[in-house]
Amino acid sequence: MKRISRLLALILVCALTLTAPAFAAGTPAASDEMRGVWVSTVYNLDYPSQATTDPAALRAEADAILDNCVQWGLNAVFLQVRPSADSLYPSEVFPWSKYLTGTAGTAPADGFDPLAYWVEAAHARGLELHAWINPYRITRGGDTEWNQLPSSHPAKMNPDWVVKYSDGNYYFNPGLQQVRDLVTRGAVEIAQNYDVDGLHMDDYFYPGSDFADSATYQQYGGSFSNIGDWRRDNVNQLVAQLDTALHNVRPDIQFGISPSGIWANKSTDSRGSDTNGYEHYASSYADSLYWIDNGLVDYIIPQIYWEIGHKSADFATLADWWNNAVQGTGVRLYIGMAAYRLSDSPSGVWTNMDTLFDSLEYLEREPNVGGCVFFRYGSIPAVSGLADRLATWYQSVHNSNTVTPPATPGGTTSGGIRGDSFSGILSQFLLSMIR
Repeated sequence: MKRISRLLALILVCALTLTAPAFAAGTPAASDEMRGVWVSTVYNLDYPSQATTDPAALRAEADAILDNCVQWGLNAVFLQVRPSADSLYPSEVFPWSKYLTGTAGTAPADGFDPLAYWVEAAHARGLELHAWINPYRITRGGDTEWNQLPSSHPAKMNPDWVVKYSDGNYYFNPGLQQVRDLVTRGAVEIAQNYDVDGLHMDDYFYPGSDFADSATYQQYGGSFSNIGDWRRDNVNQLVAQLDTALHNVRPDIQFGISPSGIWANKSTDSRGSDTNGYEHYASSYADSLYWIDNGLVDYIIPQIYWEIGHKSADFATLADWWNNAVQGTGVRLYIGMAAYRLSDSPSGVWTNMDTLFDSLEYLEREPNVGGCVFFRYGSIPAVSGLADRLATWYQSVHNSNTVTPPATPGGTTSGGIRGDSFSGILSQFLLSMIR
């Protein structure tokens, strides 16, 4: 009888292997190659398409997005769970997002937890789910939005942590340790409560050089010769604090940042790229080279949103520069790709999707590039033929080329095709019977 049970178990394991979904067998794990997409919630760009408290509507839209990602050959989703100082999940730190339900602080009906659903639904499809947060931004709608924030909002409870910028919006002051602690507490809350594969920040750090923090600099910047170096150190402190705190909670979690495409121009710093564009080192006070060289991130996703041959910011020049920047560091390099330029009032070379695919092809020769992330989800189905061409690229054209996987960074484990899916768990159980 025991021998028969083992034989039946073996047959079932083989059947599971043969009948596994095509995406589980054919799509590489993101640890081997990143094929990601940013899903924006700010302004209801991607999710939800309109604010609602209805769990059924929120589930249906999530399912449609995730199903499309699988169909297109992708393996990771970067879901914006904190578009401002808010949340798309029940939080003890930040209020519910107005982009989710229509009113800041209002929860979805019936205790529905969108992030929990997204994580479970993504993993069931073999997709990674990275929680994407914005660290400092409080409002996008100026005084009107500020006045609508609930009194329990951390910015309302601690107005001395807040700076009103020249664009009329409100930001947390990066020069305060209390702010760094707040951002870290919010990130750790996600890592503790959700099986997300990664915690991700985008390129919004200091909004500009005219940020009104001179009093904070006078109070805390005494050891720095200029305010720029002090601001960069403030951001570096936050990144280091997040790196330590997140990995203390979850050693396997991936922590990464997507800065704008140019660290610095060579005309500004000899270590910079041969470009002439917006540089985040000097403009948003984000020293991404420091994060890489000191191992403060597991991955970096520069947003190289220009084409090959661009006169001020050539895609190929920047891809080469970032490829060299991560050499030997163990930090994974993924490239942020500008799908939105094909859909949002395209002009010039961006009226032809060949522009995007020429850049994808160029990345094939970069040994340290471990994949791409597309901005943004809604741009892909918005362009006629783009979704099908992307699926073809990942299913045939790209897979026929030689891709050198990036080295695995120390202390980090990732998995796009998860072993804790139903079939994986069942297979492990049946295999235990065989043993």
